[in-house]
Amino acid sequence: MFELMPSRRANSLANYFDTLEKSFWGDFAKGWTDFKTDILDKGDHYLMEAELPGFSKEDIHISMDGNLLTIQAEHSDEKENKEEQYVRKERSYGSYTRSFDISNIKADEISASYNNGVLELTLPKAEPSKTQAKTIEIR
Repeated sequence: MFELMPSRRANSLANYFDTLEKSFWGDFAKGWTDFKTDILDKGDHYLMEAELPGFSKEDIHISMDGNLLTIQAEHSDEKENKEEQYVRKERSYGSYTRSFDISNIKADEISASYNNGVLELTLPKAEPSKTQAKTIEIR
């Protein structure tokens, strides 16, 4: 189960800014920078549920780089309201990214679906590697 814990890359520029943001805002900003995920153990696979309300399927991108699965959701919106003699424009932008270690997952069999603001990923478990016990002689 620990292989699906969110991954944080050490010594990266993104990690530096994440640390800076947390030191300034504390846990208050966490609600804006992350999306919530639940991971359920279903025996032969894990089911990951990521809450991404307000996003369309086209706004969500899932990628793999080695043993790192990254979910990125990006959304922008612009509204224009013309009333009487003025024009008002409102813009919003949101970008969320989380990465997970999938070293014990069959990466080629991962599937995803998105419905009612919830992204579901089915992550089939890889067969655990069998290691043989061995005694090491001390010289």
